[in-house]
Amino acid sequence: MTEKILILDFGSQYTQLIARAVREASVYCEIIPYHKEIVYEPSLKGIILSGSPFSVNEEKAPFVDISLMAAKLPVLGVCYGAQLMAKQFGGLVEKSNKREYGRANLLLMGQNELIKGIPASSQVWMSHSDTIKVLPEGFTLLGKTESIPVAAFSCKKEALHNMYGLQFHPEVYHSTEGKKILKNFLNDVCGCSGDWTPAHFITDTIAAIQQEVGDQQVVMGLSGGVDSTVAATLIHKAIGKNLHGIFVDNGLLRKHEFEEVIETYNQLGLNITGVDAREHFYTKLAGKVLPEEKRKAIGAAFIEIFDQESHKLKDISYLGQGTIYPDVIESVSVHGPSVTIKSHHNVGGLPETMKLKLLEPLRTLFKDEVRLIGKELGIPSSMLNRHPFPGPGLGIRILGEVTEEKVQLLQEADRIYMDELKKSGQYEKVWQAGAILLPVKSVGVMGDERTYEYTVALRAVTSVDGMTADWAHLPYDFLAHVSNEIINHVKGINRVVYDISSKPPATIEWE
Repeated sequence: MTEKILILDFGSQYTQLIARAVREASVYCEIIPYHKEIVYEPSLKGIILSGSPFSVNEEKAPFVDISLMAAKLPVLGVCYGAQLMAKQFGGLVEKSNKREYGRANLLLMGQNELIKGIPASSQVWMSHSDTIKVLPEGFTLLGKTESIPVAAFSCKKEALHNMYGLQFHPEVYHSTEGKKILKNFLNDVCGCSGDWTPAHFITDTIAAIQQEVGDQQVVMGLSGGVDSTVAATLIHKAIGKNLHGIFVDNGLLRKHEFEEVIETYNQLGLNITGVDAREHFYTKLAGKVLPEEKRKAIGAAFIEIFDQESHKLKDISYLGQGTIYPDVIESVSVHGPSVTIKSHHNVGGLPETMKLKLLEPLRTLFKDEVRLIGKELGIPSSMLNRHPFPGPGLGIRILGEVTEEKVQLLQEADRIYMDELKKSGQYEKVWQAGAILLPVKSVGVMGDERTYEYTVALRAVTSVDGMTADWAHLPYDFLAHVSNEIINHVKGINRVVYDISSKPPATIEWE
């Protein structure tokens, strides 16, 4: 049985980083909203309470009974979690004279299992407006900073497991010893063995799929992306030809992508059906100009084709999906679903008439973990290291109405851009790149002739997870070369520009 740490989310922007740090220590963990009931199963080894934008002194501040948890397991409170712990046991938490945000110097006093091997002085990252002024009776001060009297503490009470609190964020890069402190909590306090690896995950997941699915049939819509490919390979390892993959050519893929992806899937031994539905999608997109209209048309067209192809199969019981953990967390957020910036093209909108059970083998993994699993499964690096590509494809990289002619123009320009990024070694250095066809024509000169043709914008960003992104500082001579290649080889484009907007305020995609 896999050892597990539970992270209770009080709405902090850093909660996912705590999970990542725990996973990096080879310990499996899950995030749940603070108000969800905890299932105390034998595999659960400890609980971490996250930070929060709330104050513990607010009337409607999120609340959990920490003494009930500590009666069963060790508990670590981070920022808000630490303040809630201090307040619940009789300490004093008040508004700081000034909000402390950024780097601070942690000064440790004494030693215990949480801070074992940590230097007496180290840099930490603070982000709080409340401060613990007085610790409860029976609590031990472990550390302070120049600005605050309580930066770390512990508590050992009769009939309760050990409790710990950190006013700073150990999970962020700027807390230089933070991950070591977390590892101490996981290994020395909770007794975790730290043996959660991609190989273990694959073995456990294949066994779980075999047990659940047995000899039943699974259908899955594949996109050629990392998540769906890894999910399909895992399911295939478990049930073989009983997985039926459907890969739809919506006419909005990159140049030759349909053929290349099908070939890779065949190499992996997947049972895959390729469907040419280009004309269907172009018809549905005719006359549509607004981004949301186009997204909805593409999503609806995909559902129609997928439903049609699925009904050609017999006795399907499950729908496989490449859902990953950030999607799951967002849907159960402490605040409810995030504000919609754009609608997503996802198989999740399939007709209820299909009455299929969901099979989501990656729903507990982050993107970087999915890539590790894929590598372990032997999926080619060319597919695993592909840049993210939007579900609606080039449909949202063609601003304005989508036509077959515009798709072909953009496919040619985009192919040149991708090939040059790979040749120059820039492809691996950026998170995502793509070309955007603008609804703008401008005058150009080629030879003795004047032209009036389209403009293409090149986009490349650096990022860790796509939540925020900076524009990639590609070399000028590289951009000049790509511009020349596109203008010289793609008839219909006579101007190339480079997007230097970051996210926020811009988004990575233009639509």
